[in-house]
Amino acid sequence: MTTAQPLFMPLTLSEWRREFLQDPKRIADIYAAFSDAPENNDPAWIFKASRALIASQIEPLLTALASGEKTLDDFPLFGVPFAVKDNIDVVGMPTSAACPAFAYSPERDATVVAKLKAAGAVVIGKTNLDQFATGLVGTRSPYGAVPNTFNPDYVSGGSSSGSASVVARGLAAFALGTDTAGSGRVPAGFNNIVGLKPTKGWLSTHGVVPACRLNDCVSVFALTVEDAYTVARIAGGYDEQDAYSRLNPRTAPARFAPAPRLAVPDVLEFYGDKKSQAAFEKSLARLEALGAQLVPIDFSAFRALAEQLYAGAWVAERTVAVGAVLQSQPEAMDPTVRGIVESGVRFSACDAWRAEYARAELARHIQTQLAGFDALVVPTSPTIHTLEEMKAEPVRYNSHFGYYTNFTNLADLCALALPADFRDDGLPAGITLIAPAWRDGALARFGALWQQAVTLPLGATNKALPAPQPALRSEEHVRLAVVGAHLRGMPLNFQLTTRDAVFVEETTTDARYRLFALANTTPPKPGLARMAEGAPIAVELWDIPLARFGEFVAEIPAPLGIGTLTLADGRQVKGFICEPQALADATDITSWGGWKAWLARHQTA
Repeated sequence: MTTAQPLFMPLTLSEWRREFLQDPKRIADIYAAFSDAPENNDPAWIFKASRALIASQIEPLLTALASGEKTLDDFPLFGVPFAVKDNIDVVGMPTSAACPAFAYSPERDATVVAKLKAAGAVVIGKTNLDQFATGLVGTRSPYGAVPNTFNPDYVSGGSSSGSASVVARGLAAFALGTDTAGSGRVPAGFNNIVGLKPTKGWLSTHGVVPACRLNDCVSVFALTVEDAYTVARIAGGYDEQDAYSRLNPRTAPARFAPAPRLAVPDVLEFYGDKKSQAAFEKSLARLEALGAQLVPIDFSAFRALAEQLYAGAWVAERTVAVGAVLQSQPEAMDPTVRGIVESGVRFSACDAWRAEYARAELARHIQTQLAGFDALVVPTSPTIHTLEEMKAEPVRYNSHFGYYTNFTNLADLCALALPADFRDDGLPAGITLIAPAWRDGALARFGALWQQAVTLPLGATNKALPAPQPALRSEEHVRLAVVGAHLRGMPLNFQLTTRDAVFVEETTTDARYRLFALANTTPPKPGLARMAEGAPIAVELWDIPLARFGEFVAEIPAPLGIGTLTLADGRQVKGFICEPQALADATDITSWGGWKAWLARHQTA
């Protein structure tokens, strides 16, 4: 990209980073072009940043670099333009939740916005939404309906309609949305982009206009899975200002199994939409081609829980959230939104507790069903409708869109909406992977493999997916090298797998290690020792959840222990080592190159 080109090219985060590596000061010229662009009355935007507001964000970045106080490494999102759904606070921009009568001027950024700005990202505007984040359609706004980016006769999906639209068209590198019932997923599916719906409590909702506080999540839209997960990692983390923020227990697996087991609803609902059904069947075939095992499961509990969100007492949460406007200026609300919110007053406290008991029972059943699976795979939406069709049936068709989304937050699950096979009429469809809380990283790692496999253009930009970036080491896992009885197929491997450790790769140590068969050990075990002369020794690398690492180490008997090993490529990982005194009566088996090779040779000798 050059400054002569209009506004922004659709760039991924790594491409934006390369833009500024040689000359960070180019940021001023790039954003000058954005600020000078004429207004185009795009319904995806409610508020676009002024020249002064852009300058107030980029000047501190340049000052920090010029003074030497910071380097580009301190700003992993330096200069990256992003958009924010207009129910999330940004200083200098009004927050309206798509209701002008409700609008206010926040005194500080929402926690997630503040974190992204601190990483160097630049807010370029606030985006349209279904009013008070009540809807999955993208039409319930006084600022206008946001059209689908592939066919303007169709809906964009909501409530995070504007955020999905600007990302799909490459107007922002990523955007924040919110997701209570599917608002961070349905618009992603309808616009061929990625929608990451994180575990509840990972991304703070401090500074977010509530819809249903118990179930609200800040979501991330991006063109690639890698970008969405990178943004979530930067924006996420415990926030004491958010009463529903949670610490990551660090017990979840790092990735799916090499041949993942994916649950699929036993009865799939498409409301007669053959095009959406055919697209999903193609995606299931792709998953099987990637080595996934698809297993039908009873979907009745998921369906029953989904119905709770709008048909039960949970809707009263929305009444509480926007009650002041409902009481003082009901005429200021979208009629459909008002009808939904008004319905909450008919529920009693007893109804609310009954609803919670029902939610807990259904959620426990769902968690039990998903045990033993890497994820549940569903269509992101069973169907799509035109803008005209939505006018005729605004509530019924909206509920159709939520068939595969409404249960997710009630059951404390995380989700990742992915681009997938298109419908025959040229509209995106999309699939969603859903897993228990805190498995966001595992979803993202598989999602990145999926996106490389389907090779679709990014959003509506016609841009090809770039080559994958090197995967970052997970902060929630310990990379462990095993050399003997914990290898795959060996008798102690269960001590890893029962703790949700996941195999990563086979490799070798550097050439300064020697391997010994220890005497009088049950089951037989080797000892690895670093010495002046040695040879590369075969090891397996496993990622074990950080919270399970201590109990694993506690089971390791003397003379073995855990230290730091150096691999052949120079990486350093935790791994098995042996106390020197145990080697005196041990057999040196270094020449066999590894424990399995020695066992095989030993058994046939």
